[in-house]
Amino acid sequence: MDRKSDLEAMEFDELWLLYEDLTKILAEKIAAEKLELEKRLAQLNRINPVGEVESRLAKTDRPRRKYPKVLPKYCNPSAPTETWSGRGKQPRWLVAALGSGSKLDDFLITTKRSVSTKLRRSRHS
Repeated sequence: MDRKSDLEAMEFDELWLLYEDLTKILAEKIAAEKLELEKRLAQLNRINPVGEVESRLAKTDRPRRKYPKVLPKYCNPSAPTETWSGRGKQPRWLVAALGSGSKLDDFLITTKRSVSTKLRRSRHS
């Protein structure tokens, strides 16, 4: 409390000089702290380089496994070329349609093959 009253008793010019001194001291301390942190970061990078970890994970002896092409299961009725396999994020047209009250089954692509596999599955159940 005593410091506050001392500051309030000071004149404008004195306060401004004090402000300039404080900003200069703070700038020096911030620069010194930044330099110290940069030195520590450089030391850590020498011990365990970031790229080294990534390169170890990326390197594999065998080639990437080829996945079979996934056929689309759902189709946009208003634009039949827009399809979705049922994997990953739902497309915008499907999200909008589901939001308006439609069901996912309304967009199923029906083919003879998919109907016959459904029948076989239901017989085995």
